Amino acid sequence: MRHEADAPMPPVFQISGLTKIYRTGDVEVRALNGVDLTLESGEMAVLLGPSGSGKSTLLNIIGGLDRPTSGSVKFKGEELAGANDRHLTAYRRDHVGFVFQFYNLIPSLTAWENVALITEVASKPMSAGDALALVGLESRMNHFPAQLSGGEQQRVAIARAIAKRPEVLLCDEPTGALDSATGIIVLEALARVNEETGATTAIITHNAGIRKIAHRVYSFLDGRIASCELNEERIKPSEVSW
Repeated sequence: MRHEADAPMPPVFQISGLTKIYRTGDVEVRALNGVDLTLESGEMAVLLGPSGSGKSTLLNIIGGLDRPTSGSVKFKGEELAGANDRHLTAYRRDHVGFVFQFYNLIPSLTAWENVALITEVASKPMSAGDALALVGLESRMNHFPAQLSGGEQQRVAIARAIAKRPEVLLCDEPTGALDSATGIIVLEALARVNEETGATTAIITHNAGIRKIAHRVYSFLDGRIASCELNEERIKPSEVSW
């Protein structure tokens, strides 16, 4: 007899038939058009494709920032599509960390203080110092954003996102505003976080050179997934050809 404890764990995300339609007057735009996607626990996935292909819309939906028009979004077996605002707020607070292209740091606060703000509302946070150390900024904790480079500011943003120990880390063009050398440093920080915390990590990018650092690559085109590729051999961020 099979015990319930022996049953396989569901994927972190199981998405099927996902559609998102935006309407303005008589104009209808299908941002997502029947997307099926799976993200497993602890994996790093790259969502690749041109602007307007649906990547950010998908990330907003699985992050609880938006709702689909139709389809299913299951987080660890629990349906998110149709969840009310209170449920989605709790889901974002307890389970999801976000990293965006622009860092959105508070200028009047130090790096440590920017990260510590998150730890005050998290249920099981790591310390701000530990989060900054994980992204290699031990020596910059007391610096203000204006005293940090773009790459350092983005790493503070990553530390802020992971300080609450999220199960999911969603990154929308995290290297989009950075040069290649700085972008590689940020990718190294994301790879380290993925490996050491086990957070399932999704990275949106239009830079095809990044794809080989991931376990899995989803290529988007016109609101659909054009292909899904598993990387049998991953490369280090330092080996990325920009």
